Amino acid sequence: MARSRPRVWLVAACAAVLLWASVAQLVAVSRLLLFGIASDTDPSPPPTTLPPPRVYKSNGYLKISCNGGLNQMRSEICDMVAVARLLNLTMVVPELDKRSFWADQSNFGDIFDVRHFIDSLRDEVHIINQIPERLGEKDSDIILQMPPVSWSDEKYYLHQILPLFSKYSVIHFNKTDARLANNGISTELQLLRCRVNFHALKFTPQIEELGNKLVHKLQVKGSFVALHLRYEMDMLAFSGCNHGLSVEEAEELKKMRYAYPWWRDKEIDSQAKRSQGLCPLTPEETSLVLKALGFQKDALIYIAAGEIYGGEKRLEPLRTAFPKLVRKEMLLDSEVLRQFQNHSSQMAALDFIVSTASDVFIPTFDGNMAKLVEGHRRFLGFRRSMVLDRRKLVGLLDLYTNKTISWDSFASSVQETHKSRVAQPSCRQKLENKPKEEDYFYANPHECLANSSLCI
Repeated sequence: MARSRPRVWLVAACAAVLLWASVAQLVAVSRLLLFGIASDTDPSPPPTTLPPPRVYKSNGYLKISCNGGLNQMRSEICDMVAVARLLNLTMVVPELDKRSFWADQSNFGDIFDVRHFIDSLRDEVHIINQIPERLGEKDSDIILQMPPVSWSDEKYYLHQILPLFSKYSVIHFNKTDARLANNGISTELQLLRCRVNFHALKFTPQIEELGNKLVHKLQVKGSFVALHLRYEMDMLAFSGCNHGLSVEEAEELKKMRYAYPWWRDKEIDSQAKRSQGLCPLTPEETSLVLKALGFQKDALIYIAAGEIYGGEKRLEPLRTAFPKLVRKEMLLDSEVLRQFQNHSSQMAALDFIVSTASDVFIPTFDGNMAKLVEGHRRFLGFRRSMVLDRRKLVGLLDLYTNKTISWDSFASSVQETHKSRVAQPSCRQKLENKPKEEDYFYANPHECLANSSLCI
C-alpha cells in the first residue's frame, strides 16, 4: 500500500486540474475563437486563405536584434510585433542573437517559417525581409540604434519612441529582452502577443518534421515525461550554482562567468542562492524528487536539454533511478541530427516540440524555456505541467540526505508541497514596480485562455 500512495496522489492531483480546466473552458471559451478552442489536442489549423492586409500609413521601420536563447528570443519577437502594431510601423524580419554563449549562427529563417510569419500577421503588421536599400543600413542620420527601456508599457512607446520617427526613418532596437510589461497592456495587444507566439512563430518544415518524429517515437512506447533538466554549463556558470560540484568544476565555471562581460554578477554565494530556491536541481536531486512524487522506475523520461555538465557520469544517479531515460541523440540517427548540431537554437526547437507534446512536463529550473512551454501547455488545454518549489525542496533534500528524516517523511512532504503546483487555470500575480518578481506573461497569458473572464 505504501508504494501506491504516490501514484494515487499524482492521479488525484491531475484529475483535479482537468476538472478545473474543464470548468474554465465552459466559462469563457469564446475568448479563444481568435486562435481556435484550446483542448488537449493540436490547436485548430490556420485558415488556408490569407487574411486581408491591414492598410495603414507606416510611421517608419522597426528593426530588432534579439538577444538570448531560443525561447527568450521567441518572447522578444512577440513583444516587438505588438510594439510595431501599436506604433503603426513596418517591421523587418528579426535578427537572432549570434554573439551569446551558444554562438549559434542560425538566422530567423533557419528556425521559423518566414513566409508563414509574414503572411499570418499581414492583417496586423506589414513585415518585410530587409530594410529598403535606399535607406542604407549604416546611415546614422536616418537610423537610430537604441535599447528600449525594460518592462515598458504602451505610454512609453507612444510618448517616448513614436516621436523619434519624426527624425529617424528606422529605429533599430539592439536589445529586446523583457522590453514590454507583463501587465497593464491593452487586451488587443495581449491577444496579438499570443497570436504571434501560438500561431505566427511556426518552426520550419524540417524542424517540425523531426520534432514530430521524436514525439511519435516516444508515444509508441507509451506515456512519457519531458524533463527540462537545466544543468548545462552556461546555466551553472551564469547562476553561480555549484552544489554537488568539485572544487575544480566550480573554479572552471567561475572563470567562464568572468569571461563573459554581459554576465554582470561575478562573485556569487552559491549556498545562499540554493537555499533561496534560485539554483537548478542537480540530476541526483531530481531523481529523488521524481521518486518522491510517485514516478515509478519504468517511467519513460525524455531529457529536454543541451549537454549536461559532467556528462553521463553526472546523469548516473538519475539513470539508475529511471533506466528508461532518453535523449534526442538516442532516438534519432546521428546522420539525421547532423544538420542541427552546432545550432543550439535549432536543437532547442526540437526539445520545445517534444516538451509541449509530452504527457507531463517538469522543469528543474524556471528559465525561459520552462516558462514558454508552460504557457503553451496552458493554451493547449492545460496539459499537465508541474512547477517545482525548489526553495522548499532543497530544505527537504538536505534533511533527507543528512538522514534527519526518513524516506516516507521526505516523500509525503514533497507530495504535500506540490499538491497545488500542477499548472491550472489562474490569474497572473501582479506586483507593483516588481516586474521581475511577478508572474511572467508568457508562462500564463490568461487573456488568451479560456479562464480569461475570471481575471478581469
